[in-house]
Amino acid sequence: MIQHLIVLPIVLPLVVGIILLRGRGGATRPKRIIGVTATVLLVAISIALVAQAASGEVTYYALGDWQPPFGIVMVLDRLSALMVLLTSLLALGCVVFACGGDDEQGSNFHGLFQWQLMGINGAFLTGDLFNLFVFFEVLLLASYALLMHGGGKARIQAGLHYVVLNLAGSALFLIAVGVLYGATGTLNMADMAQRLASLPAERAGLVSAGGLMLLVVFGLKAAILPLYFWLPKAYAAAPAPVAALFAIMTKVGIYAILRVYHLVFGDQAGALAALDQPWVWWLALGTLVMATLGVLSARDLRLLVAYLVLISVGTLLAGIGMRSEAATAALLFYLPHTTLVTGGLFLLAELIGKQRGKAGTRIVKGRPLYNASLLGVLFLLGGAAVAGLPPLSGAIGKALLMQAASAEQQLWLWPLLLLAGLGSLVALSRAGSTFFWRSHEGEPSGQPLAKRQLFGVTWLLAAAPLLVVLAGPVSDYAQATAEQLGEPAVHIRALLPETTDGDEA
Repeated sequence: MIQHLIVLPIVLPLVVGIILLRGRGGATRPKRIIGVTATVLLVAISIALVAQAASGEVTYYALGDWQPPFGIVMVLDRLSALMVLLTSLLALGCVVFACGGDDEQGSNFHGLFQWQLMGINGAFLTGDLFNLFVFFEVLLLASYALLMHGGGKARIQAGLHYVVLNLAGSALFLIAVGVLYGATGTLNMADMAQRLASLPAERAGLVSAGGLMLLVVFGLKAAILPLYFWLPKAYAAAPAPVAALFAIMTKVGIYAILRVYHLVFGDQAGALAALDQPWVWWLALGTLVMATLGVLSARDLRLLVAYLVLISVGTLLAGIGMRSEAATAALLFYLPHTTLVTGGLFLLAELIGKQRGKAGTRIVKGRPLYNASLLGVLFLLGGAAVAGLPPLSGAIGKALLMQAASAEQQLWLWPLLLLAGLGSLVALSRAGSTFFWRSHEGEPSGQPLAKRQLFGVTWLLAAAPLLVVLAGPVSDYAQATAEQLGEPAVHIRALLPETTDGDEA
């Protein structure tokens, strides 16, 4: 069984999704039990994968025993293991929260949720560009349906924009893959990286064009400026557990940039090395500026949290744009924090909205909340963490990023990152004071909190203090992952040992 462990994060949600979708007309309780149990198993598998990857060895699973570069391979290293674990932890909080009633708005929620996990995990584990495209499509197809879960005009309108933009991105992705295959003769990322080292000069232009087209596609998935305009309304309109799960969706784009431009366009690529760096750095800073303005202008808590996701995107991409081992380690520490905390804030916004009646999540005066004290503490924890206030994990992640910047980069990154934190703090303070202090007099509205929904919120927001407690081992793992990313030859040797040995001979 141990040799099949790598492929289980894909196979498990695939099989469970089929079972749930075939029985979509049945009772809700069995679906909940199956969905939650499968997600708990996914967490256990992910922990085992991280333990396996922690040794530093890059391993792969060849489907049908067709060896690379010709077969379909799933590759496990420290980065892919980290992303699969992060996805499973986020998913557990989301699916338990959904069991509090949100899953009853449609019959297919749990099956689609599992297929969404299959697509996300597949994107993190695949070893070639074409199957990265395939898994992008799988996760997008599931996300289209999940975004529409429960219906409503706002969701349909946001979903239409989301679908159209992603279809355009998928078409561009396929063109880029075709260009790179035509120029290099392979789609296996390790094999492509090896071939770029001896690429004929006349093909460099084609590869550069293909690489930059991929950057546009990944930038669309990550929601980088100017390709982020679809995200705020889509995330704000989505059902709460779906919006929380979507917090990992932008990280799929960030992961793809990290993987492709460190492996394929790494130092061995010669003139094509670090093809993304000049673009990512400046666009990341622009994303920080625009997202901060969005946070300050938001008049709805859901929309505010969506712009907070964009601030995290700009922060992470700035780390990529710095193109240093220390910056990569810093962004890998910051990434779990921002994914889990923003996911928790989407869920918390739903609880607050349910207790405010017609006012919902709009940042306006309303009746007092039934559970104002508990919700206020959770809001304070999540808001302080996402704004980067010490001693929570957001402050550590941002401090590591600022420390990793060179003297020239500090002139740009430090003021923008600090202003983004200040803007987040101002916007969250305004929202919190409106929800918990400036409410009209009257009887509290709403009902007591459902235990499942409270667990989902607490599970995700607990990441902020836990990452502080575990800062040492998490930082060490992030540093080791950054070192592994900076040595593409290790990845290439693991997948293509015979070819590499032959080249050295």
